[in-house]
Amino acid sequence: MITKREIFDKKSQVPGEGSLDNNSRNDAKSKGFSMIEVVVGIALVGVALLGLAQLFCLSVMNNSRSDAMTNATFLAQQQIDFLRNLSAEELQNLSLSAIDELMDINSDGTVDFRRITQLGASGFSWNVRVMVFPGLQAQVAMDNLIADPSEYQIRADMSTIISR
Repeated sequence: MITKREIFDKKSQVPGEGSLDNNSRNDAKSKGFSMIEVVVGIALVGVALLGLAQLFCLSVMNNSRSDAMTNATFLAQQQIDFLRNLSAEELQNLSLSAIDELMDINSDGTVDFRRITQLGASGFSWNVRVMVFPGLQAQVAMDNLIADPSEYQIRADMSTIISR
């Protein structure tokens, strides 16, 4: 004779038919992600990638600006070193008017920087000021650049005294 216990045990072994824990039906449904989970996951990954893309663009812009400032500082220092090697007579001749140069660093045919050098004689010493502007300021009058350099995006402004 079959007891209730044996019938209960047999039913619990047959999938989908009266088992106590309906894991067999839930297993079929939970084998993958729901559409909402997929959409939310894609949205989170998209937001993270947009943040990284924005950070990348910002770093490229900062590197470009840093490169321009480094080149401008080098050009200003190069001019000061050149002037230090001149004689007193040559410095006196150069101090008569400001030196205005348009510079194409990479030889691509476009003006990259504009360098303005001012020398002021004071006995046997000269006050030297070298200002380097972006190439976009090539058409601006030199007097305007000297009067208000910060308005014209100055990249380097170096001053020194050369004595003989």
